[in-house]
Amino acid sequence: MKSGKWFLVALLLAVGLAILGTTPPRPAQVTAAARDFSALRAMGDVERIARAPHPSGSAEHAALRGYLMQRLGELGLTVRTQEGTFPEDARRGLNARSGGNAARIPLTNVLGLLRGSEPNLPAVALMAHYDSVWGSPAAADDGAGVASILETVRALSLERELRRDVVVILTDGEESGLLGARMFFAQAPEARRIGAIVNLETRGGGGKANLFQTSALNGDVARLWADTAPHPAGTSLATFIYSVLPNDTDLSVALPHGYPAWNFAFIGRPGLYHSPMATADSLDRGSLQQMGEQTLGLARALARRAELPGRAPDVVFFDVFGLFVVHYAVWWGWVMLAVGFVGHGLLSLRRFEGRAFLDGAVRMLGLVLVTAGALYLLNLLSGADGPVNYYDRLAAIPRLQIVAFCVSMAVSVLLLGRKPDGEAGEAGLVLPLLLGGTVFQAYAPSAAYVLAVPLMLGGVVALLRAFGLGSLARAAGATVAGVVTGYALMLGYSLLQAVGPTMPMVAVLPLAIAVCALVPLQPALPLRGSQVLAALLLLMAIGVSLWLRLDAPAASIAAYSDAGKNHGKT
Repeated sequence: MKSGKWFLVALLLAVGLAILGTTPPRPAQVTAAARDFSALRAMGDVERIARAPHPSGSAEHAALRGYLMQRLGELGLTVRTQEGTFPEDARRGLNARSGGNAARIPLTNVLGLLRGSEPNLPAVALMAHYDSVWGSPAAADDGAGVASILETVRALSLERELRRDVVVILTDGEESGLLGARMFFAQAPEARRIGAIVNLETRGGGGKANLFQTSALNGDVARLWADTAPHPAGTSLATFIYSVLPNDTDLSVALPHGYPAWNFAFIGRPGLYHSPMATADSLDRGSLQQMGEQTLGLARALARRAELPGRAPDVVFFDVFGLFVVHYAVWWGWVMLAVGFVGHGLLSLRRFEGRAFLDGAVRMLGLVLVTAGALYLLNLLSGADGPVNYYDRLAAIPRLQIVAFCVSMAVSVLLLGRKPDGEAGEAGLVLPLLLGGTVFQAYAPSAAYVLAVPLMLGGVVALLRAFGLGSLARAAGATVAGVVTGYALMLGYSLLQAVGPTMPMVAVLPLAIAVCALVPLQPALPLRGSQVLAALLLLMAIGVSLWLRLDAPAASIAAYSDAGKNHGKT
């Protein structure tokens, strides 16, 4: 098979895997087995929770609290409330958002207890918040989390093998500064009984429900999740990124207590975050299914265990396109990088040419720098050159992803339309990533797999080529290129969902990974055709950026957000 055909095979495989890796599972039907999690059963609770906005202190919030207490009671839990009051600064902030003038706003957590057979053992806690922001029905944030817990405890209540108690914590005041969680962990006697905790959150209305945060020293914590998640979604890269961001959830209050902990969220359909359009109808049922089934799997395993996960050295972990989880000790990253160095080194030595090697390295650096610079400038052109409305920029993420894709392809075609010269040129192209992976492995070993694994796979293919195994090398190269490029597409999609409005330059990481995998299979492109294609892609990127700049504020932005003030659009 000619290289062009192998290249096409790799691209088709990549697209298929990327779609698989970014798509939540199908929601289970109402008729699913009683012991299983069913998103469509849970949707009954979502519809009730999201029938109207329910900010803290409102009549709808009080009515929802009554409904949740009744539901927990019907499921066999002992239910109580924990009472407090909004502090003065939070009260003023909530009044300012709603336009109200309440002199006092109650702070009320809903607590439930499902008893196990050995109540002296530390309990398993499931936590989500039941308040909404003003003006949003909050089907996702955090109706999805609350409904997932209700469906989880429904399934657990049928179990005869639960050793540990399960504590349900539905917090109030999360949207005003984690107030309910702070009150619970400071004052509630149940807090002293907890041995492990699972928290559920969202930022959007769909997408993969990812494990994005764990407790420290998470080796045993990650392995238990890997063993129990039916459709796993989560990576140690996400946990590393979240650890350096200033973001908080209710779990931030719990983590200093040292519990083994897991935090799940989905961030797809980002325009629905805090939106008046965040209704039950707009919620992705597959996202709810994935969130709930991971929660149920963990809760069931924890409640049955005689010993809870302890503190163990951090591990590298990631799901493979949502099919299964790979996890390993962080030192394996050094072995993977060594395979990459040796493979590409031996291949280049078959016919080493210093100029070709240097040309490859320069072109990779150029690809990274030019793409990052173009994305930065186009982000400014799209409206990020002044004050912006945060929620409007979230709604813009799908179009920002189009811009990033067009720019990445345009620069790649311009700089790599002519393949690097021979094996030495290919090795030079990979060298900056090998060096970057080494730095990454030294300073962030749990996140360095994003480079170490693709570089190892590329190194294996290079070794096959170096030893003259032509047919096997070509088939292996196409397979590796498809898998690596599929992962790169999935990674780019996820990174831009997470930080696209402020840092679209992150797209250069998956771009560089994909380029290294695909270049050995790349067919020659005519210079004129490359230039025309690159120009068309750049024009499209500029057009979409201008569309974002000139477009009216998104209809989905939060109700309390002033669309005219601080919007940064003309």
